[in-house]
Amino acid sequence: MDLQDAQKFVVQSIHDIRNTFQKVPGSAMLIRYIQSSYQDDPVRSAIELILVIFFVRYLLAPSYATHTGNFVTLTEEEIDELVDEWQPEPLVAPQTTFEEAEQEKLPVIVGPTGPKVKLSNGRTATNLASYNFYNFVGNEQVKEKAIQTLRTYGVGPCGPPQFYGTQDVHMKTEADIASCLGTQGCIVYAQAFSTISSVIPAFCKRGDIIVADRAVNYAIRKGLQICRSTIKYYEHNDMEDLERVLQKVVKDQAKKPLTRRFIVTEGLFETVGDCSDLPKLVELKLRYKFRLMLDETWSFGVLGRTGRGLTEAQNLDASQIDMLVGSLAGPLCAGGGFCAGSTDVVEHQRISAASYTFSAALPAMLATTASETLNMLQTNPEILMQCRENIKALRAQLDPRSDWVRCTSAPENPIMLLVLKPEVVNSRRLGTEEQERIMQECVDEALANGVLITRLKSMPVAHGSNGKDDAWKLQPALKICVTTGLSKKEIEKAGVIIRHAVTKVLTRKTSSKLALPGTS
Repeated sequence: MDLQDAQKFVVQSIHDIRNTFQKVPGSAMLIRYIQSSYQDDPVRSAIELILVIFFVRYLLAPSYATHTGNFVTLTEEEIDELVDEWQPEPLVAPQTTFEEAEQEKLPVIVGPTGPKVKLSNGRTATNLASYNFYNFVGNEQVKEKAIQTLRTYGVGPCGPPQFYGTQDVHMKTEADIASCLGTQGCIVYAQAFSTISSVIPAFCKRGDIIVADRAVNYAIRKGLQICRSTIKYYEHNDMEDLERVLQKVVKDQAKKPLTRRFIVTEGLFETVGDCSDLPKLVELKLRYKFRLMLDETWSFGVLGRTGRGLTEAQNLDASQIDMLVGSLAGPLCAGGGFCAGSTDVVEHQRISAASYTFSAALPAMLATTASETLNMLQTNPEILMQCRENIKALRAQLDPRSDWVRCTSAPENPIMLLVLKPEVVNSRRLGTEEQERIMQECVDEALANGVLITRLKSMPVAHGSNGKDDAWKLQPALKICVTTGLSKKEIEKAGVIIRHAVTKVLTRKTSSKLALPGTS
């Protein structure tokens, strides 16, 4: 083939390729773009061609390095030596001497729990250490309903919600809670602890800002840790300090792109026992354009005329709370948790909340129990009134009469937290560990006299956005749970025993060194 034949072949090939390319839809538009681009700015066409070549090469390149130059080849002897030297870190930290002593004295309940329990040593004790506030555990109507549901639906759904784990009883429980609170919707989780720790990261991501109370419980702290947002803490239940933090956040974000901002707090605080000022919280969140996430784990089923929680107790519409989180495992004696709010808030969690999409659904028996006990509270408000009468009776025996302890819980909180008075702590220079030992001795002394109580367990300190430890420290406390399963006289008797136990322990510890408070 001479040069002329080669030229004809090339021209014919180009002509055939062009005719074939023109048959492709959109080819004429692409040709016009290239022609006009080359005439107006040939440099841009060259850059675009380079970028196209780089893109094609990037797609075809392997996603990992195929060479082995970065790896160190070890002999079999070296591998065996490294394996022998490796010591895995223990899954659980070794117990301290105090924890070992506490474990040895831990009481064991034999048989069903209730207001009166039988211990493994054969003795019977008054049980003020469980969340059976309304004695629903011993209610025959609730038991019968649970047994019927167990026979109909089995032990558990064995599957995640939204797949084949959702059953009609779950939908009914969600509708019952939404109707009770007056919200557009509700979503039910399978575990109470993982509810708030999953709701927070479902809405809060890296770059978002969360302003939280320093005293929030451990489940909230885990949610704050998981979400990777910027965390700002305000002093416990200090609305002036909260407003100061909100003002600073708004000022710092004034010239930055819009970010999502949240306030996270509790209804009744698990670590202190007091309640939030909800009207002020709503006022601040509207003024500074924040969303409010309220954890009512310990206030739902407790506060308000019919147990609807803090919103009912402080006369606020639940729709003013963006995310209202609660538990079905405490006062309602069932299991699981919930988050109520607008339809968008609820539906968003069904596809983005980790503990909802990646956990088995709540057993039908627990969902039915929650609906049943919630309905009993709604239709029989006298149950709550009886519980509050017992709370008053127990407080009258402890808070004003004791020289050593004071109650930090709200007047209607059935979980009474008793901490050492400041003058007792200061005069004897008691550290946290010493206070914990004293509280444990009070628990043991009360149990020796037939009353079962417990103490508030410590938890890790909070970490702020700067990575440093925040100032909030948990004060050791006795934890006493009131129940309607006991009469007023039995409650008063238990209160006297607890008060005498505290007095005996502290007098025994300090009689040889210091006199009683207020004496020389």
